[in-house]
Amino acid sequence: MNILEFKSFISKLINQSGISEFWSESTTFVILLSLILILGGITFWITRKIIMSFFIQISAKTKSKFDDKLIKNKVPKILSNIPVLFLYYKTIPILFYGFSENLASFIQNIAEALLIVIIIALIRAILKSVNDYLKTLASFKDKPLDSYVQVFMIFLWFVGGILILSVLTGKDIGSFLTTLGALSAVLLFVFKDTILGFVASVQITVNDTVRIGDWISMPNSNADGDVISISLSTVRVQNFDKTITSIPTYKLISDSFINWRGMDESPGRRIKKSLLIKTTSIRFLVTDEISDLKKIDRISSFIVKREKEIKIANSAEKIDKSLLINGRNFTNLGLFREYAQMYLQTHEQINQKMTIMCRQLAPTAQGIPLEIYAFSKDKIWVNYEHISSDIFDHLLAAIPYFHLECFELSPILPKP
Repeated sequence: MNILEFKSFISKLINQSGISEFWSESTTFVILLSLILILGGITFWITRKIIMSFFIQISAKTKSKFDDKLIKNKVPKILSNIPVLFLYYKTIPILFYGFSENLASFIQNIAEALLIVIIIALIRAILKSVNDYLKTLASFKDKPLDSYVQVFMIFLWFVGGILILSVLTGKDIGSFLTTLGALSAVLLFVFKDTILGFVASVQITVNDTVRIGDWISMPNSNADGDVISISLSTVRVQNFDKTITSIPTYKLISDSFINWRGMDESPGRRIKKSLLIKTTSIRFLVTDEISDLKKIDRISSFIVKREKEIKIANSAEKIDKSLLINGRNFTNLGLFREYAQMYLQTHEQINQKMTIMCRQLAPTAQGIPLEIYAFSKDKIWVNYEHISSDIFDHLLAAIPYFHLECFELSPILPKP
């Protein structure tokens, strides 16, 4: 017995009770609609239990985390909507044929539109599951997968929207495409940021400009921290004070920023700081001072060797050494620079395979900058800062041994 025969049977039973034909049909309609809705609820509950149980059992038996991601993104729950929707699609419109064929047709169209929405939601849930699963793999962990999922979903919703409108209105898909073609300029304006974001995401991926986990600095956007997500519209950066900065994705193409990945992947992290040496403290060294500096182990052999070279050179040229300025001489800054160089070359936390240099920069109003340029083996921020501080603690403490002074800004005392 199909639904129409069952409807006729119920209607006859009610008519036999002396109720008019209009009320008997109305009562029959309400009874059948209630039965169908209840049957749909039962179908939904049973289907959901079966599908959820199936996914949970599969998840428990397999080592893969993909099925766990499917459950997390509600794929079984979305699947359980399809049988009940199919039931309503096949039964409810039949009830309305006795009242209005147009209404029955409209309800069928709504059911078809809902089916399209459920299919899109199912595809979205599966894509999110794939996205979440790929993020757990080392080879995909730093890739902007969210951008590609968002682009595909925009395209899918665009196609789904056209199909839904076509189903609800009964018009050909081609007519909607023609209308959209006429509105293309408006659509380009409305989706400008999305289009720019998509192009930027492609360029970022192709050129490998930014990855998730990279430390970037973008002063114009107040961003200085680790990239935690890259989507179609925004790049989210967790700053070192734990605040979150959202940057439009296309800005990573149009604006300049610093990516510290190169430092992270290199065998060392650069130390580049200067000591400001007071100009008036720089001078030639006399014999007694040189003898005292020979006691410093790190430069003792250097002083002995260079002292012989200086004596030979001055003797060969018959230099008058009654004045220190004549001929070749030791300077306290020169020896301190050599000491700093030797100290860095023997420091266990400095990468000896990378550039190590102690150089003098151009004089400034604050004195002579003596720059330390080297690379620490440890790149972790806290450890790096400790290494850098230890080096400069030692050098600052060593300066007085070379009769040098660091520049300090003298306070302005009030006039008496």
